Amino acid sequence: MKPGEVNLGTSLMAVTFKGGIVIGADTRTTSGPYIVNRVTDKLTPIHDRIFACRSGSAADTQAIADIVRLYSEMYSVNFGEDPTIRTAAALFHDICYQNKNALSAGIIVAGWDKYEGGSVYCIPLGGSLHKQPFATAGSGSTYVYGYCDKNFRENMTQQEAVDFVKNGIALSISRDGSSGGCIRIATITEAGVDKIFIPGDQVPTFWNKS
Repeated sequence: MKPGEVNLGTSLMAVTFKGGIVIGADTRTTSGPYIVNRVTDKLTPIHDRIFACRSGSAADTQAIADIVRLYSEMYSVNFGEDPTIRTAAALFHDICYQNKNALSAGIIVAGWDKYEGGSVYCIPLGGSLHKQPFATAGSGSTYVYGYCDKNFRENMTQQEAVDFVKNGIALSISRDGSSGGCIRIATITEAGVDKIFIPGDQVPTFWNKS
């Protein structure tokens, strides 16, 4: 790295299944060569059934998430119903696009609403907006595109979706030096949010199982 340059990294995933969505992330936060937090929670609640997965500058993405959370709460008060996933994603998109030259932010917005069910939106660097059946982001994402393309299927069961995300994040952790720590997973359905925490010593291994 150049003098003063900061190296950041993360691994994020989200996938739809029949009945909802599953999101997951590693828990390592780095600053240059230092690990500043090994159990970060990168799954950020925006509303009751809406979460954002954040990559890029932690300060930038936290500020954007705080703004969108405020607007989502105002939406609920003004319209008497929960905001849709598309509405929350559009808010993230607008902020990121309007400030694309000043922010370092890659966001996955995912959740469940009564209109679309489980849905996933990706806002990569630059602020464009894409609805996808699954999404992966962060420095570790480049290592798992092949895994995702091979293993993703429409209408997976909830357990299949959890395993899909868990294994994808584990593969990212094993290859990306800026990702690591533990794995946090959240399942979001009409019934609510269920969270899973996988400690570092229980993260799945593959070729190096010994």
